Amino acid sequence: MTDEAEGEGLKGRISRSEETLGDFAEFLLDNPWLNQALQLALGARERASQAGAQAMRNVGVPTAADLDRLARRLRALSERLESVEDKLDLLSQELTELRRRQRTPTQS
Repeated sequence: MTDEAEGEGLKGRISRSEETLGDFAEFLLDNPWLNQALQLALGARERASQAGAQAMRNVGVPTAADLDRLARRLRALSERLESVEDKLDLLSQELTELRRRQRTPTQS
């Protein structure tokens, strides 16, 4: 068997394997029992996650969501503070320039 024939054979096998996997995936997606089981599992996971988060809050431990929210608020505050600092720097420069102009008499 030549390399070309082996390559075609391999391509054919891969193609058939992809088709088989596609058929199997379609079967699983169309299966109502599997869909129901997935929905129940995902619902149970969500309820367990919520219960765990509430238990953590009850003992005073912040959840990951709480920490993420705090981090976003701190970033927003930091950005606002930087803006205020920039404006103060600009005002300081303008005030320095005004004082310098008052000290030096203007020539008319």
